[in-house]
Amino acid sequence: MNGPQLILSGFGDEAANDRTMDQQFSAMAALGLRYMSIRFVDLGNGIKNVMTLDDAEIATVTQKLSEYGLKIATLGSPIGKSKLCDVDDGTKTPYKPFDAYLSEDVVRACDLAEALGTRLLRGFSFYHPKGSDLEQHFSQAVEQVGKIAEACQSRGLIFGLEVEANLVGQNGQLLARMAAAINNPSLVTIFDGGNLVMQGYTADQVFEQYAAMKPSLGWLHIKDFANPNPGQLIEHVDEDALKQFVPPDVGDSGHLRIMQDVAQILPELDGRMRALGAPGVFADMEPHVRGGGQFGGFSGPDGMGVALRAFCKVCDQAGVGYHLRDFEDLKIDRGY
Repeated sequence: MNGPQLILSGFGDEAANDRTMDQQFSAMAALGLRYMSIRFVDLGNGIKNVMTLDDAEIATVTQKLSEYGLKIATLGSPIGKSKLCDVDDGTKTPYKPFDAYLSEDVVRACDLAEALGTRLLRGFSFYHPKGSDLEQHFSQAVEQVGKIAEACQSRGLIFGLEVEANLVGQNGQLLARMAAAINNPSLVTIFDGGNLVMQGYTADQVFEQYAAMKPSLGWLHIKDFANPNPGQLIEHVDEDALKQFVPPDVGDSGHLRIMQDVAQILPELDGRMRALGAPGVFADMEPHVRGGGQFGGFSGPDGMGVALRAFCKVCDQAGVGYHLRDFEDLKIDRGY
């Protein structure tokens, strides 16, 4: 297929029954992926978020990545997945004063992205207090996300803002407003259809939210959801109670229509991301088909395979190119 292709990747911890490093990397390589996103990993001393890995552990990860022929697509950080305000609103979301957050957590995330060889740092748009008026907190979120984007820009990194329930940027239109207000080329948005459907959006409404994000779009997360009550918007989603995650060819996000549109904009989008230093446009598998919650999800090696094959089918139908490892890749790896 002529023209640019999507780069397929996936969250490694989704594909590993015990989240060990070798099981994650084995699954990603066996599925035919060259890239993976890192979030939680067990290097033999318990499951850790990537943000808590020390330098020796990062060195071990980078060595193992090379052995498996893998590269890091994105740092799956939790940056921005914290409270805007120090308010007890009944949620378990942590709060940290922003100055300390920026100088400690954000700097650490940038250090890790550089050490792992990726330009892309996944993050979020902060939680306004549960039950409060989102618009009253929008300007504060813009200010804080803008400073994170500036920190990433100063390091030659790209901050990707994921659309997700309960956050200030809980839909595409809000994220588009935020990106326009910040107006920093190192800030892009990340589309995730499943994260919209779980809030009650129908397929047509999901497409509208995707369309709003296109001017700032950087990459895609591939997740879908079967909504038992489509069209009934939920003000606050209990993420830990969600059970209806499904592969992207059977959910309610309308991935085929979205990918047909991606096929049209991919040359421009690919050029935009390459100009920022990324290798192209990622479609990052985060399917949650065995369950998910506020800070992660699980699919298992079989579930990740089912979801990846379903997405490849959608891409084939939409005319979107992609690549999975084949014998030519093996020959190159072996130096033939």
